[in-house]
Amino acid sequence: MTTLAQLRKTALSYPETVEQATDSGSVVFTVQEKPFASLGTDKVVQLRLPASDVEEVLAAHPTAEALGRGAAPGGVRVPIGDINGQQLNHWVRRAWLSQAPERLAAGVAAGDGARPGEVGDLPKGIGGPATRALVGAGITSLSQVADLTDAELLAMHGVGPKAVRILREALA
Repeated sequence: MTTLAQLRKTALSYPETVEQATDSGSVVFTVQEKPFASLGTDKVVQLRLPASDVEEVLAAHPTAEALGRGAAPGGVRVPIGDINGQQLNHWVRRAWLSQAPERLAAGVAAGDGARPGEVGDLPKGIGGPATRALVGAGITSLSQVADLTDAELLAMHGVGPKAVRILREALA
């Protein structure tokens, strides 16, 4: 079952994401003050998505509901228990991309094509997901990695303990 912890980890893995708690007990994730994902006390995830993505989510999840924004949908509501972790990661990414400023979105998109061992002096052994996560966050060198704590590295979706160990060994 997908949880707030997974939503939090995924959302906070994107640059300039801020988590805020509301008076009603909801948790809202924003990028430059624009909300892109939230979880209410009713355990329903709200994602701000473009209309084409809304239709895809509605087709894939029978319990999903469109969020209205005038005549066009502005996102979806899905019970968190009805969406698996991999799907949640995908849709949070799409929501973040739809709300992020172009310069941030371009940086994350640049990470999509990053290949292990081909970015700056990042070691090949960290693997594809970690390489893409680092490049997506604008990190392309070991000197930039040195400025981050292990916790900050692990908070990036795709960077696990093995990648952190390899990065630290390369820095030593």
